Amino acid sequence: MKDPEKFIKIFTGNAIEILALRNELKKQGIAPIIKDDSESARLAGFGIVAPGLQEVFVHKDELDVAFRIVESLK
Repeated sequence: MKDPEKFIKIFTGNAIEILALRNELKKQGIAPIIKDDSESARLAGFGIVAPGLQEVFVHKDELDVAFRIVESLK
């Protein structure tokens, strides 16, 4: 597995935006990491901090392509 310290957050948004972004990244061969704190909190039995918001991370080697994809979806 790639070093977790080399992943950069490129986007924060709702589940629909994240789904569209994830699909476009995968078309370019980029495997994003999706972080959903509210789902993690729910599974652990804690309260939800920011319901519905998710974060997308990509490896820093894929950052340029990923940012172009984010900009094209705006």
